[in-house]
Amino acid sequence: MMNCKNAALFAIPLLVLLSPAIAKAQTDEDAITMAKKNLCIGATYMNSSWDHYWEGTFKRNNQNLGTVSTQQVMLMGTYGITKKLNIVVGAPYIWTHSTAGTLHGQHGIQDLSAWVKWEALQQKVGKGVVKVFLLGGGSIPLTNYIADYLPLSIGLQSKTASGRLLIDYQLGNFFATASGTYTGRSDITIDRNSYYTASLHLTNKVFMPDMASWNVRTGYRSKYLIVEGVFSDMITLGGFDIRKNDMPFPSNKMNSTMAGADFKYELKKPKGLSIVGGAMYTLSGRNIGQSTSWDLGVFYIIDFAHKNSQAKSK
Repeated sequence: MMNCKNAALFAIPLLVLLSPAIAKAQTDEDAITMAKKNLCIGATYMNSSWDHYWEGTFKRNNQNLGTVSTQQVMLMGTYGITKKLNIVVGAPYIWTHSTAGTLHGQHGIQDLSAWVKWEALQQKVGKGVVKVFLLGGGSIPLTNYIADYLPLSIGLQSKTASGRLLIDYQLGNFFATASGTYTGRSDITIDRNSYYTASLHLTNKVFMPDMASWNVRTGYRSKYLIVEGVFSDMITLGGFDIRKNDMPFPSNKMNSTMAGADFKYELKKPKGLSIVGGAMYTLSGRNIGQSTSWDLGVFYIIDFAHKNSQAKSK
């Protein structure tokens, strides 16, 4: 089965919870792969906003910010090297805005992200099928955007490397998928020579703590339609809380628990065209905005294997 969902909801492995909302997506967290020599390309639009946030564990609003919103257009693609080995690549353009105060919103290209996705095991269990996937990914900043401008910066300027274990079970059209991820982050350089976390640092180098996350999704999966509920949890393995009435900082401890739903519908005609969308809500967090986000995208599959076979037959 050709399926474009593996590119349609691609996730940036960089958590930017108090600046732009996370580029919410789950393709690198699903159990779907593209067929060999199939390319799925397309774009998604995402909109996210919040007017309350957690200062440490204390939930509050800030009249100097009002409502902070993020818009994002992400171009992405997935290519099937084999049926069991895929490459997923994406890069977003992001806009941020606040409705109050004097901070100006930012905009620009953020980070290039890439994942390699390998189906390591497929085993029939009872009447269902279990699949095990191993994934490796990373991201690098594409532009020199300002990281030390939260909550309106478009990213954190940290290079990342991630590893993920994903297990999927499907019984008929019912499925359940669980995954766990560890993300290492490089230190960053900011445009000032001193800053305060839990102590004073007389340097422009900022240590960025690593992150871990887990994700569960379940729902209905068929050839043309996927509908799923999603629950995810992300934690920062270190960092510190925002001080009272202070600005957030790139190395804050940023934790989140989110829930939502996604869908993907593949049209029968024209063949290979898919529409995807979804919504997420932040249930709880630490040093993050309580965001509500939604996204919508269109993707198309190009079957190079079929084109090559047609060319050879002529």
